[in-house]
Amino acid sequence: MWPFSSLNGDKSKAKATTEKKRAERERLISVAPSFISDHEQFVNAGASEIVARIENGEWTASRVVEAYIAQAAKAHLKTNCVTEVLFEQALKRAAELDAEFAVTKKLRGPFHGVPFSLKDQFDVAGFDSSIGFTAWANKPAVSDSVVVRQLKSLGGIPIVKTNVPQTMFSFECNNPLWGRTINPHNSKYTCGGSSGGEAAILAMNGAALGVGSDIGGSLRIPSSYCGIYALKTSSGRISKAGATTSNPGYEGIRAVIGPMARNVKDLKLFCRAIFGLEDGTELDYNFVPLPYREPVLPKQLKFGYYTSDGFVQASPANRRAVMEAVEALRREGHECIEIELPDVSDCMEIFLALSSSDGYKRLTKPIGPDSMDPSLFLPILGARVPGLLRKLATWIVETILGDTSFAKFIRVSRTKSVSELIEWTQKRNEWNAMFYEKVWNRYNLDGIICPVQAMPQTRHGDAATTNVIAIATILYNVVDSPIGNVPVTHVDARKDQLTKEWTSPSSNSRSALIEKRLYQGAEPIYNPDELDGMPVSIQVIGRKWEDEKVIAMMSIVDTALGFNEGDGHVDS
Repeated sequence: MWPFSSLNGDKSKAKATTEKKRAERERLISVAPSFISDHEQFVNAGASEIVARIENGEWTASRVVEAYIAQAAKAHLKTNCVTEVLFEQALKRAAELDAEFAVTKKLRGPFHGVPFSLKDQFDVAGFDSSIGFTAWANKPAVSDSVVVRQLKSLGGIPIVKTNVPQTMFSFECNNPLWGRTINPHNSKYTCGGSSGGEAAILAMNGAALGVGSDIGGSLRIPSSYCGIYALKTSSGRISKAGATTSNPGYEGIRAVIGPMARNVKDLKLFCRAIFGLEDGTELDYNFVPLPYREPVLPKQLKFGYYTSDGFVQASPANRRAVMEAVEALRREGHECIEIELPDVSDCMEIFLALSSSDGYKRLTKPIGPDSMDPSLFLPILGARVPGLLRKLATWIVETILGDTSFAKFIRVSRTKSVSELIEWTQKRNEWNAMFYEKVWNRYNLDGIICPVQAMPQTRHGDAATTNVIAIATILYNVVDSPIGNVPVTHVDARKDQLTKEWTSPSSNSRSALIEKRLYQGAEPIYNPDELDGMPVSIQVIGRKWEDEKVIAMMSIVDTALGFNEGDGHVDS
């Protein structure tokens, strides 16, 4: 039992709840229709194609949903990605849409008949939003979250909710209630988090569209690990009303909602329909009613790129992914220049200072009788270490181990007064302004291309000691940029081996401790032989509010790499 969890929690009740919820899930999964060869045409189609074929009378919503239900069941059996099962309701809704279309010959909306999945946090009336806490099980939502309501009103059909890490503050995907979700490409590796179940089911064609969220990489990391597409939107573009969290009211860094898909075309379909849609947003004061704006781009774009953010250098596979995208863009006539970033460890320091301001007490309160996932030990226990021990740990890391960046992370991860919290919020704003001046304005860029993370994937349990490599995605949450995840290549054991550049201490990286863990010693985390064939993605980044331009740039990258105009190349 972890020392800060509730001593009053009833562990036997939690165990019984877990067994009952899992048994009901498996029962509902077991009655799904069997997957047959006829289903391949439906599950290989993107959302845009599904709608077009239903409109043309070639397919029906019922046939499409039946196929996706069968495939979702297969995906779950392989990866343990599903939490709540909505199969019965989905088939009923599909039949209603078919009956309506037979009479009117008109689509309900741009998602007519499209089966979609949802990160577990999004409320669906009649189903739990437990997000992995046993204490929150068996408490079904009374109404749909805004984004679910909007998708359903436009013809979309929810078929499942998907798994998340405990507290949604980790890039692994494990919790006591639902268990661990694995990577569909390799069971030794995590699917990522916190939108991990979403990435896993989409990578296996178990849904045509997905909805996730992101506060530090929770859309991009799992999408990258599983090899699918995603868009981290600018804050407020999609309503968060009805999205469950254990830390409501926290706005040090704002979480955002974003679509996940198997191609760029479907991300665009989602955003064109949902951006600016005010249905149900009346009580969401964060919502920005800005409709989709089709961007007009010059023939030649200017991209900045980097393969090391200065904190830790990207692995050979991740570096190669960036450079393949850059070379492809140059062949198409676009300008690509290598750029330098400000000290990103300062950005991580701000993120940790804000998120740890109450010692993570509110975030972890619902854990109650549950055991805490090991991936949370370092940040959460570290935030509650007494001052004297913190000073000693900081001194050891800084003076003896020589890692000044990690030392300042330890120093700042602690409870704070209201005055200190306001000071760190001001530092966030100042850092944001500085970043725009020293990066966007200095280089006059249209977009930035960079690694999603230093690693293509990490194994189960690695996040417990390497969670700070999320700095690569956290940076763009702090500055609130819209970002696309684009799969580019796969790890190639022949091309992506470690060389002396990685196995020797680097003078170009600020975290000697993390770089040593990733690349050096007898058993480094990065192992290209084990990772061979796993997907590798890049981030495509735009300025705040330029979400539509990011989507367009993602399509340009896809086309430059030889993929079909945003139709994607997700492995199934």
